[in-house]
Amino acid sequence: MKTMINSVNDSAGSASVTFEHEGVTHTRDVNICRTTKGKYDAAATEARIADVALGVEVKIAAGAITNAPPPEMPEVK
Repeated sequence: MKTMINSVNDSAGSASVTFEHEGVTHTRDVNICRTTKGKYDAAATEARIADVALGVEVKIAAGAITNAPPPEMPEVK
């Protein structure tokens, strides 16, 4: 499982993360972690993303998460 943090939106309290596994790419928001002082906690957020990745991996294996089919091209007449 490969994960990549695309962006962190501190005000929304989430990070956009892309997960890649067995040819499937899945992007979703993951809640960020904060310190006791309310600051963004990068290490704790990375640990949370690793936990979410385990669930994403299981869903990919079960077929619940797949790549979207390519868009249909309009028929040219």
